[in-house]
Amino acid sequence: MATPSEKLAASLEVLKKIQGKGVIAIKSAELSETHRVRLLKNGFIKEVVKGWYIATPPDEKQGDSTSWYASYWHFCAQFLADRYGEAYYISPEQSLQIHSGSWTVPKQLIIRTEKGTNHITPLHYETSLWNWGVPLPKKAAVVTIEGIRMLTLPSALVYSTPSVFKKNPRDVRICLAMIADSSEILEILLEGGHTVIAGRLAGAFRNIGNSKIADDIVKTMQSADYNVKEADPFEKSTALVLSAKEKSPYVNRIRMMWHEMRDTVIKHFPKAPGLPHDHEKYMKQVEDIYTTDAYNSLSIERYQVTPELIENVRTGAWDSQNNTEDRKQKDAMAARGYWQATQKVRETIIKILTGKNAGEVADADHGDWYRELFAPSVTAGILKPSDLAGYRNQQVYISNSMHVPINNNAVRDAMPTLFELLKNEPEASVRAVLGHFMFVFIHPYMDGNGRMGRFLMNVMLASGGYPWTVIPVVERTTYMEALEKASVHTDIEPFAKFISYLVSEGLKGTPVATI
Repeated sequence: MATPSEKLAASLEVLKKIQGKGVIAIKSAELSETHRVRLLKNGFIKEVVKGWYIATPPDEKQGDSTSWYASYWHFCAQFLADRYGEAYYISPEQSLQIHSGSWTVPKQLIIRTEKGTNHITPLHYETSLWNWGVPLPKKAAVVTIEGIRMLTLPSALVYSTPSVFKKNPRDVRICLAMIADSSEILEILLEGGHTVIAGRLAGAFRNIGNSKIADDIVKTMQSADYNVKEADPFEKSTALVLSAKEKSPYVNRIRMMWHEMRDTVIKHFPKAPGLPHDHEKYMKQVEDIYTTDAYNSLSIERYQVTPELIENVRTGAWDSQNNTEDRKQKDAMAARGYWQATQKVRETIIKILTGKNAGEVADADHGDWYRELFAPSVTAGILKPSDLAGYRNQQVYISNSMHVPINNNAVRDAMPTLFELLKNEPEASVRAVLGHFMFVFIHPYMDGNGRMGRFLMNVMLASGGYPWTVIPVVERTTYMEALEKASVHTDIEPFAKFISYLVSEGLKGTPVATI
């Protein structure tokens, strides 16, 4: 007779086979009742809606939303395909959001389908689906991205309501900048005789600095005997010119966010002291705060690090070659890596203190920080050597966050843009706050993004003569909530105020973080 462990193993084998097919939204029919009950009881799956499940880690704590947010888009894609086949698409406004590179989990995904009954399907963590009964557009107007059926970019721009230009101007501007030629828009406008929409889009293109497409729309519609009155649908103009040559929406998103957020940072931040004349004194202060910094930064990442462990690492008492326990201990590897990475960060700061451009130096050096951060774990066999290769090649998710970092292919577009912005930014406060935020927003590595973001922040603080600033672990919730608000709602103010407060206290000689 099989033991309980053997029975659970058998159920896990079934689950593994299902997942091996790329299934995220698991129908009850794919599992026998015995396997389903067993997996539910042991926390390996959970029900999303009646008869539909997702896989979950068995140690997931009550209230932990990570597995749901990580599964959300895949679940929706498979659930909707099963229910509607190809007879649905998401709203034009939400189509624009995805075309603009934003995969943030929405509170409600609006489904347009002929089978719609205006019914709301509740999902986990106050998310939901709303099916809206409307006729389907022609097939050419719909495209499937990551399994989700949505309007093509030109169709989404044409059929979105006027309110989207006021409620979500950033996403719309990013999408407008991706239109390379007026013909993409004009075909739809002419076929439908959309004179009002034509005037609105002409005004929108002119707002972002693309007068050529604006003129083409107006002149072509008039040539077809349509009376078009151009009108700017945006509430405000923007001084930032977006290039139509840039096809990656993520590049323009980062540029726009930086442009929109920098004034808020400057408003709340203390004036930069300027580069110190006494470089040795500044670096001594950086060295003196190391233990406090390492303890808090590693603790924020949930490593169980003690001051004693940090001191052993610093003094060389930690020995991965001859001490078996040290070699096996993950926390020790993290502490050793943090020490090694900090030495490289200090070298970067010295270059900046001698007048080197902070953005250029960070661009050249940050790969060294990352390699040192994880080298001990590779040496100990905890990580594979390939884990040091650089930017991630897989999708990642942030614990309990509705923000979905950009896809791995876009990372290599986004990171050069970030360092270009750092290079050209005149204010050290902006470099520090937005550098940190944008780094974790992009999430370029599989692991270590928080630590790397805090390294980058302090390197940029040094470029203005600000003191090395530690994020206190006791303020972890405030810190993470501020980053979440900036990522999901593009509201940088809480994060700017938080970092400003910590820096201001450091300038007074009363740093907040302790051990």
